[in-house]
Amino acid sequence: MNSSLDPAFARTAARAASHDDEALRRTVHRLADYMNSCILGQKAFVELLLVAVLADGHLLVEGAPGLAKTKAIKALAKAIDCDDQRIQFTPDLLPSDLTGTDIYRPEDGSFRFQPGPVFHNFILADEINRAPAKVQAALLEAMAERQVTVGGVTYALPRLFVVMATQNPIEQEGTYPLPEAQLDRFLLLVKLGYPDLDAERQILRLVRGEANGEAVSFGERLPQATIFAARQSALATYMSEAVEEYLLQFVAATRDPELYGADLAGTIAFGASPRGTIALDRCARALAWLRGRDYVTPEDVQAIVKPTLRHRILLTFEAQADGLTPDRLLEALIARVPVA
Repeated sequence: MNSSLDPAFARTAARAASHDDEALRRTVHRLADYMNSCILGQKAFVELLLVAVLADGHLLVEGAPGLAKTKAIKALAKAIDCDDQRIQFTPDLLPSDLTGTDIYRPEDGSFRFQPGPVFHNFILADEINRAPAKVQAALLEAMAERQVTVGGVTYALPRLFVVMATQNPIEQEGTYPLPEAQLDRFLLLVKLGYPDLDAERQILRLVRGEANGEAVSFGERLPQATIFAARQSALATYMSEAVEEYLLQFVAATRDPELYGADLAGTIAFGASPRGTIALDRCARALAWLRGRDYVTPEDVQAIVKPTLRHRILLTFEAQADGLTPDRLLEALIARVPVA
């Protein structure tokens, strides 16, 4: 008998898969708890960072200095069997400082490739907008292609490869802002705010050494295979045709917002691209899975809309002069685009 057609076998396989999914979800929740114990007062940021990992994408973080962006990447890499690298972007940086270069070996007259810092699993690209466009392009090419080419030879990057780039929203002098086409390469744009008063009190006491309890430890590091399995499970989260239609209609609304109110006419110069549609789909599935469900709801789409699409829409000059922001426009569309 062909077991693949046997209903009893199919039910047993489904139960086994469900059990595996639950075990994976519990493991990722334990990882989230560990990160929240290391990075106090930034639960939303931790959730979005894990969404990026599960959706196999990269994220751009805007926030003032001192908000634990570096600590977040280090905590994540410490809990997973992988490595991390912090790259400080400066105006004198060269593309080869990221990708690596061929080194001449005088003993035999040959060249040997010396990998650059981009050949790590988790990359913190600190203040990416302080480096010239050619350096930004080198990193974004590595992000998109998962490989670099040096001297006509292509080198693959690690399979687990996540870039978290940061921008300081305060100091703009001497920076090279990322153009919209390059911003579109980031799966998420996260705006990081200050922790609340209670969280900051905990941070202060922790730094003073006054916090109760022993140092936080995750225990045995997670194999990368566990992350890949969790990623596969998250991206297989069920999305009904009705929710898919709502997602598509929402992205279309960023291109023709006037259909949802005369006050939105003339506010958009360019709407979200099809890459934005794909990103919203993947992030909504990852978020639903992370929140403990095996199906996507319209609320999941709405919850992830701003970090997924805020950097993929370009407002007109008139709209910006009137004080409109991408977040405010997306909030208006959330309120007006009907749920199918």
